Amino acid sequence: MDKYLWLIPLLPLAGFVINGLGRNTLPKSIIGGLASLMVLLSFALSVGAFLQVKSTGAPINVTLFDWVKVGDLHIPFGFLIDQLSAIMLLIITGIGFLIHLYSIGYMSHDEGFGKFFAYLNLFVFFMLLLVLGSNYVIMFIGWEGVGLCSYLLIGFWYGNATYADAAKKAFVMNRIGDLGFLIGVFVIMKTFGSIEYTKVFAHAANMKSGDATIMLITLLLFVGATGKSAQIPLFTWLPDAMAGPTPVSALIHAATMVTAGIYMIARSNILFTLAPVTQHVIAIIGVATILLAAIIALTQTDIKKVLAYSTVSQLGYMFLALGVGAYTGAFFHVLTHAFFKALLFLGAGSVIHAVSGEQDMRNMGGLKGKLPVTFITMLIGTIAIAGIPPFAGFFSKDEILAHTYMHSPILYILGVLGAMFTSFYMFRLMYLTFWGKFRGTHEQEHHLHESPPSMTIPLIVLAVLSTVGGFMGVPEALGGHHWLEHWLEPVMSKSSALTGKMFIAHNTEFMLMGVSVGVAVLALIYAYVKYVKQADIPVADTEERPALVKLSYNKFYIDEIYDAIVRRPLDALSDFLFKVVDKLGIDGLVNGLGQAPCEAGRGLRLLQTGNVGFYLFMMVIGIIGVLVYSLIKF
Repeated sequence: MDKYLWLIPLLPLAGFVINGLGRNTLPKSIIGGLASLMVLLSFALSVGAFLQVKSTGAPINVTLFDWVKVGDLHIPFGFLIDQLSAIMLLIITGIGFLIHLYSIGYMSHDEGFGKFFAYLNLFVFFMLLLVLGSNYVIMFIGWEGVGLCSYLLIGFWYGNATYADAAKKAFVMNRIGDLGFLIGVFVIMKTFGSIEYTKVFAHAANMKSGDATIMLITLLLFVGATGKSAQIPLFTWLPDAMAGPTPVSALIHAATMVTAGIYMIARSNILFTLAPVTQHVIAIIGVATILLAAIIALTQTDIKKVLAYSTVSQLGYMFLALGVGAYTGAFFHVLTHAFFKALLFLGAGSVIHAVSGEQDMRNMGGLKGKLPVTFITMLIGTIAIAGIPPFAGFFSKDEILAHTYMHSPILYILGVLGAMFTSFYMFRLMYLTFWGKFRGTHEQEHHLHESPPSMTIPLIVLAVLSTVGGFMGVPEALGGHHWLEHWLEPVMSKSSALTGKMFIAHNTEFMLMGVSVGVAVLALIYAYVKYVKQADIPVADTEERPALVKLSYNKFYIDEIYDAIVRRPLDALSDFLFKVVDKLGIDGLVNGLGQAPCEAGRGLRLLQTGNVGFYLFMMVIGIIGVLVYSLIKF
């Protein structure tokens, strides 16, 4: 596989170039088929790389060429495939292929069909570059590339000013985090003399825990992860990113791009293990994000907004795991979340497709019989994200909560509270969408239909993965061997050597499982009573809501707060700098220096009248002036 690794990212890049150039000339069948085929071939090569790593147990490290060589600084353009990146390759290309296939049906009537698939291929290329890179600089190239593609895809329908603003918001907020990441890379380069993973981590393993430089590096890297993975305070871009087509939400904002921050921290696990203060910060930010996003999701009526805030909340669980040192648990939840959240977003897209673009759940209902495949697959995804066994989300969320319990009972209680909220708002979504009577228009009801096979087949595959995906991490308490933990051990070995393996009694683990499952079941029962038995429908936007519900529905006015304390002051400062400092000060000085000789010349020119008498008069005045000056001086 060493000779063919470069093809894994190159194939989607080739798809981008071909579809980008031929977007207005190639038929849609060729465009969609080619884009999907490129990602499928990358998936096949990724499977080959995974099998090679599995069989040899050794990472694949390939240097394509020397990129930067200045003095002692050497930055090769190389790829590293180890146990961590091998699984990420499978997720990116596997889920990516299913979303490409789904998009063929979903975007079939869109005028920008070719451009859309070109952007999707470009995104996959940059995401593969991010996880394949053998050093932080190549990771940063992919990091910035997926940010660019996110901007292009969120604002795909840029004719709508709101969608264009959402794309700009995502771009700007990601740049804030990216600055922290970039400065962190500079500090790594200065501290270790290299940005190669193998050299940096080997050197770091010999440093003391709590080292100030390591803490600075990890805090800066965490700032980058906060922006890319939508954590407090840089999370408000992700819900607005639902402005993009639904396949974009599934690919970028559920399965791949938003997990880049978790991948980066998991890759740098030894650095974060040596920085306990940073880990505490990560855990606190993670649990705060879980609760804030979950509480907002409780009252949302837009089906995609519920899933968006759900994504923010689930990313919070991953950061909570990273903060308590459960790197495997965080990555486990990355995998299971990719399955069920991609399924839920694509399922939501199928519902929106069926009801003629409607996204408000208040105008849905009674869709079980009309969309049977969408209903069953979304139900599986909902059970999985709620953490109910034996579906995928149960195993990964249980591992995170178990590690959290051993680290801090307070954080554990808050995590369980978030799990209860998750179950409630997800089953609320299901009940409002699929139960009861249809509440849309007669025209919408007349056109209700199941999605075409190109959309339902990916749903079925993801539903199967959401059902069985958790079995890669069955804990010993349930008779398993946690395959994923053993698989990732070579990547996490340096951290494990410092912290040791967490031991938790089986009885305690059973108790923790019972608590998390119990609160999830109680929440779904309460949601059933409220939205099915009592047929409670959220009130219209024009009606008054209770204070707490209003606060949640308006997202705690966080965007308005940012607008008041960040955007408006910056706009005022920019206006002052432009009108006063730039135009009056700098421009005034430069223009004044140019205009002064011109005005002086115009004034002196008036003295040249051509009248001899005037010249004699001026000469006499000059002689008198000289005599007066001489007398005064004497």
